[in-house]
Amino acid sequence: AQEKFLLIATAYETLKDEETRKDYDYMLDHPEEYYSHYYHYYSRRLAPKVDVRIVILVTVCAISIFQFFSWRTSYNEAINYLATMPKYRIQATEIARQQGLLNRAKEKGKSRRSKEEIRKEEEEIIKDVIKNKIDIKGGYQKPRISDILLFQIILAPLYLYKYIAWYFWWIYRFTIKRQEYGEEEKLYIIRKNMKMSQSQFDTLEDHQRESFLDRQLWIKEKYELYKQEQEEELKKKNGNGPSMEKIPAMDEE
Repeated sequence: AQEKFLLIATAYETLKDEETRKDYDYMLDHPEEYYSHYYHYYSRRLAPKVDVRIVILVTVCAISIFQFFSWRTSYNEAINYLATMPKYRIQATEIARQQGLLNRAKEKGKSRRSKEEIRKEEEEIIKDVIKNKIDIKGGYQKPRISDILLFQIILAPLYLYKYIAWYFWWIYRFTIKRQEYGEEEKLYIIRKNMKMSQSQFDTLEDHQRESFLDRQLWIKEKYELYKQEQEEELKKKNGNGPSMEKIPAMDEE
């Protein structure tokens, strides 16, 4: 009775599904391919039932969440670092004083809190000013949700369209019509020559970018000359410049 039950259960499992039923009929007609069908039957039966698209979507979402919180942590660490740099600290302190933020913090806690608590609140005010009121460029920029993997995948067709439109616009203006480069286009070519990302280029000081423009580094020949000068200067700093000739030893009299 048990053997009959197992046979009936196996037959039901095989014939209830249209695909397995077709495979079974095909195997009856082609018994020489028994082992191949045996493999396909069990690989399909043991395969996960979850849609692969759902697995991919969940994976992308998990990566995006991790990515965003990782960037946010790095950003907060960067703000803590910038708050110690004189350039940003002085600027943030001046803005906070002009808006009366530091005075309000002192008056608010004059009678109820210790000096240490007031100092901590002032520190938080300075960090908040750096975050929201000072233009921070480069790798210290505030992370945007549109930069995470999920949104990058969703917006990929739009980015591709924009790039193609920009490329043909560039060809039309500067190759066909031979217009002169504007400052923005010159800086773009300089950045590409230097093989720098936009965030890296944004961290440069204004006087550095002005120096690049003054030296006309968007012109390939002038950039190559500048590059050679930088390499020679680096060699000198590292002590790898041309070695000094040895002073010949004096002959003994």
